[in-house]
Amino acid sequence: MVRTAQAAITPAFVSLAAHPLRWQLLTALADSDYRVRELMALLDEPQNLLSYHLRQLRDGGLVTAKRSSHDGRDTYYHLDLGRCADALAETAAALHPALGTGAVAPSHAGRAGSRPVAVLFVCTGNSIRSPIAEALLRHHGGNRVTVASAGTHPREHLHPHAVRVLDKQFGIDVSSQHTEGIAGMAGRRFDHVVTLCDKARERCPEFAHPPRRMHWSVPEPIAADRAGYADFRQVAADIDTRVRHLLPSLTLTNR
Repeated sequence: MVRTAQAAITPAFVSLAAHPLRWQLLTALADSDYRVRELMALLDEPQNLLSYHLRQLRDGGLVTAKRSSHDGRDTYYHLDLGRCADALAETAAALHPALGTGAVAPSHAGRAGSRPVAVLFVCTGNSIRSPIAEALLRHHGGNRVTVASAGTHPREHLHPHAVRVLDKQFGIDVSSQHTEGIAGMAGRRFDHVVTLCDKARERCPEFAHPPRRMHWSVPEPIAADRAGYADFRQVAADIDTRVRHLLPSLTLTNR
């Protein structure tokens, strides 16, 4: 009887995700960070309805929102995939205890004979966010990916704290890496292009062979030249979470 009473309580994730429009929002935001007007076009729904359901997802801890670093009037919505993974595990355990461990872990297995997936990360300066993402995807992806990064207005060198955080937190040495400009990538073919700052998203050029485009609205450490190391650790942790959740998607789309 105790088990029956507990089972009667619907897990919060199920209550949130069961609504068809909220599920559409979750699946859209799983692919990229979006503004409301972009979700309106993508889902063909009015702003007031989307805003209501986005608020439900935010209250449930699954979605976060932040002002655009390029245009403060815009807000980007982001799906917290780490929280979703926890919520799915809790939901599985609520159905049966044996399902609570490892039931929803993504498979990172590549397919024999498949070519590596080519990924380009883009930010404005190519000194903090995009080189961190490049290094982390190469680290986690191994021979399943080929990775590059570039800036729409590249700075002269990688930020020392970006170099340090990759070394100290992940054991990755990028001390000899140089910044690159987006113009130098024009002749290369990429399967995926990921922009990591709001300004770069609007200035990233088109490619001859259109890649799958996605956006991660990752703010640069405030006043990067004066920001402390802790700010860079937070940015690197955010990017690492996104990169690890990106990997299964890359495997699935390499066809």
